[in-house]
Amino acid sequence: MPRTPLSSTVLNEQRAALGLAPYTGADEPAALRRAALDTVLAGVEAGAAEPSRPVVRGAVRYLLDRLAELAPGRSVEVRVPPHAAVQCIDGPHHTRGTPPNVVEMDAATWIALATGRLTWEDAASNGRVRASGPRADLTPHLPLPLD
Repeated sequence: MPRTPLSSTVLNEQRAALGLAPYTGADEPAALRRAALDTVLAGVEAGAAEPSRPVVRGAVRYLLDRLAELAPGRSVEVRVPPHAAVQCIDGPHHTRGTPPNVVEMDAATWIALATGRLTWEDAASNGRVRASGPRADLTPHLPLPLD
């Protein structure tokens, strides 16, 4: 199945379905991903069905990139399959094989954690986050400042 990239056309289809104004910003990845996050959050607030996969992927990627920017390093790998993964947080890092500190969750959980709609403690206790390794607690880094 071919992968549909995030574009202003795909984003605007989703925004129209939510009754939002069309996206008129730059047609570059970072700007589209930020707009995808805004669109996903508007959908959550409206109680709408999950957005299209490219829009969710863009929102996830934006938040993972933001985490890596604010907590640079390679000691923890944060995975949101099938959308994206990043290495972040300063400390000892791995170079081959499965990293010792891994955090994995679905897209809805990551978006909720990163935006402060869900706490790490609640996500971990409900099994929405799978974390292994001594450095795999993201509490000090969440929620992410978005601007």
